Amino acid sequence: MVTRRRLLAAGATGGAAALMPAGWAASGRALAAAASLDARDIPKYVTPLRIPPAMPTAATDPECDTYEIAVRQFRQQILPPSWPRTTVWGYGSTAHPGSFGYPAPTIMARVGRPVRVTWVNQLVDDRGDHLPHLLPVDPTLHWANPAGGIEFRDRHGQWDGSPQGYRGPVPQVVHLHGAHSSQESDGHSEAWYLPVVRDLPPGFAVSGSAYREFRSRFAERSGLRWAPGSATFEYANDQRPCTLWYHDHTLGLTRENVYAGPAGFYLLGGDDLADGVLPGPTPTRDDPPNASYHDIPLMIQDRSFTADGELHYPTRYSGGGDGPPTWVPGFSGSTMVVNGRTWPTLTVQRRRYRFRLLNGCNSRFLLLSVTANATARPARPVLPVWQIGSDGGFLPDPVPHERVSLGPAQRVDAIVDFTDVPAGTELYLVNEGPDGMYGGGRPGVDFPPADPQTTGQVLRFVVTDATGADPSVPPEQLRLPSHPRLGAAQRVRRLSLNERRSGGSTVMLLGVLDERGRGLPLRWSDPATEQPTLGDTEVWEVRNFTHHVHPVHLHQVQFELLGRGHSGRAQPDPGDRGWMDTVLAYPWEVTRIKAHFDLPGRYAWHCHLLEHEDNEMMRPLNVLPRGGAAAGDGGSSDGAGRPGTASTDAG
Repeated sequence: MVTRRRLLAAGATGGAAALMPAGWAASGRALAAAASLDARDIPKYVTPLRIPPAMPTAATDPECDTYEIAVRQFRQQILPPSWPRTTVWGYGSTAHPGSFGYPAPTIMARVGRPVRVTWVNQLVDDRGDHLPHLLPVDPTLHWANPAGGIEFRDRHGQWDGSPQGYRGPVPQVVHLHGAHSSQESDGHSEAWYLPVVRDLPPGFAVSGSAYREFRSRFAERSGLRWAPGSATFEYANDQRPCTLWYHDHTLGLTRENVYAGPAGFYLLGGDDLADGVLPGPTPTRDDPPNASYHDIPLMIQDRSFTADGELHYPTRYSGGGDGPPTWVPGFSGSTMVVNGRTWPTLTVQRRRYRFRLLNGCNSRFLLLSVTANATARPARPVLPVWQIGSDGGFLPDPVPHERVSLGPAQRVDAIVDFTDVPAGTELYLVNEGPDGMYGGGRPGVDFPPADPQTTGQVLRFVVTDATGADPSVPPEQLRLPSHPRLGAAQRVRRLSLNERRSGGSTVMLLGVLDERGRGLPLRWSDPATEQPTLGDTEVWEVRNFTHHVHPVHLHQVQFELLGRGHSGRAQPDPGDRGWMDTVLAYPWEVTRIKAHFDLPGRYAWHCHLLEHEDNEMMRPLNVLPRGGAAAGDGGSSDGAGRPGTASTDAG
């Protein structure tokens, strides 16, 4: 019999614990024990995979698709049926109350056709009062800090004695991850806004320090004004067909806002391949009930739950204490959740399927393969995962993988061919990434893989006979669209990933290299050093001085990976030769990327381990107009106050 209410002290059961095992944090200290649901008690593969529907539009005209999308609080069945529902946040269409979900409905877009979205913060109750955060919030970080008022917003806050930390209205701002968008539509971390509420505490700031500027810029560009509690963004969709996703990006609160649920896919389609060449269809608006899909987005996340089914997230290190809930440097959940359900089952026909794989975890790295045995380790892959695309679109050629590596925020566009699998076969998508911090290497050799009883399992496939012919082309025979490359670079920047001790734990920081090649750590509030000139192409050489792999994300651009290794000259693996917006930077290596900056304004680059991003591992990225003045002391320097380094060997 399953003991559904059994509790355990987190950390006492290794990979099944809800928090990080000892050694996860760079400080080497285990996190505090906390009561949570034992993931081994949760039945697996008893619920069907939920496929997010297409987001309903507010209006469609010949020039633009228009949406009005809000974030709301609701309860959803994430654990198996008959278990408690979970309170989460999620996006949906304001005109379609039944559309709200975790993950959110998918925005279906087309290359060359703009999309305009009014994003509304509706985290309010039925009376119009604000809803506090679902999780304890550390108010002492450098974060949005609405309680600080106009003068002290977007700064370090103060603790008022509440064990839950900040309990005021929750700020939100949406970032379309991977989009080529103007600065006012990028979802800047300091452009957040509160919901419109009856009970706004006196002196609170209702929006971030960048909100008013971007509201004015958008009005000048479009003639439209942002209503209180909302922001309207426009996406030109002037990039290659690819798999994007949208999520919250509030300064110092992204880890907890995203963990609460607000995220969804944004599928940008085009005419690169003739219909029928790739498996399809994917969900579209006005699909009939029980429609069959062969192009399926999979948002893979880890979550932990309390005994009553609510989300569980750590609040502090071991040792307890009566202080505020304390930021923790990473998180590993005890369960795997795919499209908002723990360990679901997908029934597939004997044909080819396209899967848009997204690692939506806060900090967990995934190493995925398809096997016939869910618990055998090392896993023995039985079907290849054919990668046809990365973050920014198609690869030059299809690449077969036994194991697919996915860092947080990365996407892999993949095909799995079930054609020759006998009907009745059960296969499993399994994960051999670690249950703690990832430093690279091989599972079972360089690190223990995820617990095969819990976080080492992801999804079950049940194979049935095909009901019709499969018109798609076998992946090994696909000819993908031509792959454009960037031209010569005008500049090389030398940057760093760094570790520093702070407040009893180790904080990760971005920075530059000094004159002796050492890392010079910088914080979000330090003057901007990465300030490309509009229209320039640059090579960034990122040297990782930490023991961990960091997924480095640049806003506004899709870039090329040039090389890795001690000097950054080792050729990328075949699966890394497409366009990317998030690249894995390995310990003690140089990661070389090339990007073209063709939109002016204020953006950001950061580590996409959300716990790192929320505590200073984010830096400004300002694209200056040609001949324009620098926005900070970094100006036209290479990041260390010296003239920039031009290079003819930049490719």
